[in-house]
Amino acid sequence: MRYHIWTLGCQMNVADTQRLASELERLGHHAAGPGDADILVINTCVVRQSAEDKAYGRLRELAQIKRDDPGKVIGLMGCLVGVRDPLRLREKLPQVDVFLPPSDPAPMVAFLSERAAEGEARAQDAAARAARDHLQDFADEAPGAILLPEGERGMLVSAHVPVVYGCSHACTFCIIPYRRGVEQSRPVGEIVGHVRSLARQGVREVTLLGQIVDRYGKDVPDGPDLSALLRLVHDAAEQEGIQRIRFLTSHPNWMTNELLDTVAELPRVMPQIEVPVQAGSDEVLARMRRGYTVAQYRELIARIRARIPGVAIHCDVIVGFPGETDAQFQETYDLLAELKLDKVHLARYSPRPHTVSARTMPDDVPAEEKKRRHAALEALQEQVVAAINREYLGQTVEVLVEDQVKGKWRGRTPQNKLVFFSDDSRDWRGQLAQVQVTWTGPWSMQARLAGAERQALEHRVLDERRDPG
Repeated sequence: MRYHIWTLGCQMNVADTQRLASELERLGHHAAGPGDADILVINTCVVRQSAEDKAYGRLRELAQIKRDDPGKVIGLMGCLVGVRDPLRLREKLPQVDVFLPPSDPAPMVAFLSERAAEGEARAQDAAARAARDHLQDFADEAPGAILLPEGERGMLVSAHVPVVYGCSHACTFCIIPYRRGVEQSRPVGEIVGHVRSLARQGVREVTLLGQIVDRYGKDVPDGPDLSALLRLVHDAAEQEGIQRIRFLTSHPNWMTNELLDTVAELPRVMPQIEVPVQAGSDEVLARMRRGYTVAQYRELIARIRARIPGVAIHCDVIVGFPGETDAQFQETYDLLAELKLDKVHLARYSPRPHTVSARTMPDDVPAEEKKRRHAALEALQEQVVAAINREYLGQTVEVLVEDQVKGKWRGRTPQNKLVFFSDDSRDWRGQLAQVQVTWTGPWSMQARLAGAERQALEHRVLDERRDPG
């Protein structure tokens, strides 16, 4: 059978999709386009109303597909399902055969296994044996090992590895604890096995994920913390050929000097930190229940920059939170103008069911005002990042090449800056390239091969011109 998975939302959902795909590959199924697939799954996000609306729009399409072909298997996964029994969803969405909580492919595996046992056992058993044999070649069946879809093996350069599921922090605006459950750290051996299996299938960069990734190990008595985990993953990376390690998302309350020093010390851990501020007003931060002040966040940014040379800092901001006045928004604007961060993920507040803010705080900032504030920060950040990136002009930087787009190779610097360059002499996918930046903009840069690599290319071109045969 063939499968197709639509993924909505964050990097954790991308990783969950990868995990489900791995289990389907183990069962002998293969990825396909939606029109050719027998198994159709939506991996959902409900952090914002727009994401939930997209999920329901896709579900309406699948209802018609199910009516036309009852043999199709329809799956619903992720935060729309949540960690509690989705009884109401079962009643509301009869077209769905399987409901999968976040990060848990087991219900789909059980459903397909039972279905195979009813009439397709022989073929399924043969396919499963073949899949297991193929996995053995790539991953040695290690704990946490994952099997990429066939089309991604040797092609996927960067992948996400969850290390903490769920969240126990409970910001007043956030639905994640309700939908994904309490914080749960994955065992170290499982994480390392996951990383090793990805490396053996061609992945060259891994990003460790958690809703609050700095809290890795906090739920395990005497468990390793994120610094210790980074060291273990770094050792595995050196052995398996992983070139780069990143992690996200951090929280200001849990980012220690030890963690920052570990990032600075380990050469394969990239100098990029993602630590949300959410608002630049102490009053708004208190209503959000973030647990820090603007002054503490400002001091953290100074510590990050002092301890990690050349670091890039990303953050999240919500505009239009309940009760946010013009003056409080201006504080956020002024803070971002002062700190000059490399990337700001902007969102307009929308109340989510079961959250404290939805239950107790009126959504009193008009939609048009939220839109205006969002646009103002977008314009500010475009200026800030354009100025930051101009500093790279003429510099030689190292990029990990991900793929080719419109005839140019696309890669990222250690700071996660997007860079494009041209070269027809070789396949750069998954390779590190030294390039000289020739143009910069706020969202990307253009470059050419630098130094010895460029000289070698020029010599090859001259040789071909002299002797075209």
